[in-house]
Formats: sequence, C-alpha cells, structure tokens
Amino acid sequence: MSERYLFLLFDDESTWVDASPEEWDAMMAAHDRFSAAIKAAGAIDHGGEALQPTSTATTVRTGAEPVVTDGPFVETKEAFGGYYVIECDGLDAALALAKQAPSQVVEVRPVLDVGA
Repeated sequence: MSERYLFLLFDDESTWVDASPEEWDAMMAAHDRFSAAIKAAGAIDHGGEALQPTSTATTVRTGAEPVVTDGPFVETKEAFGGYYVIECDGLDAALALAKQAPSQVVEVRPVLDVGA
C-alpha cells in the first residue's frame, strides 16, 4: 500500500550558506541523483523545497498574547534546510530512500491522511 512520507532535511547551514558556485552545483547534482533514485525505486516525488537560512526566520509563539521574534533560538549544529514529500510502499521503502538523501540528517515522518 502506497503511503506519503515527509523527509525533513537537516544540515550544518554553513554547508550551503557559504558554498562556492562549484560546491552549490555539486549539492544540486546530489539532489538530482536523489530524485533519480526515488523514481528508480518506483516511488513518487511530490515535490519539496529548500529553505532560506535560519537567520531569515521569524518565530510566532501563540498564546493569550502572541509573541513575534526574529529567528529560532535552538542550540543545534543542524538546521532544517528543506524537505521532500515522497509516496512509496511503506516505512521500509521510505527509510531505504532516506538513506540515499543528500543530507546529514533525514527525519522521516508519515503524512497524516485527514481525508479529503
């Protein structure tokens, strides 16, 4: 049975923020190879996006008095830098693909079907 999974990609931001044009091209080629691996596995790539660095982020904390602040304040070496939504035949297939993703850390989460 086919299921959708969100692949959250985490890396050291300096990898892409400070990348030379050649390093950037190499990273994009790695993502192209990953897209080809998804297709070769018979899975479906529903798309994804790269994100701007955390220095561009704004955080909204909700509550009685919502608070808006600049950036996230998380002490971590890896930052959430992008994602893919992949449809494949279960968690084992998703994990096999995640091992091929061009990222230091890949969090794999099933997409909740809320019925449309």
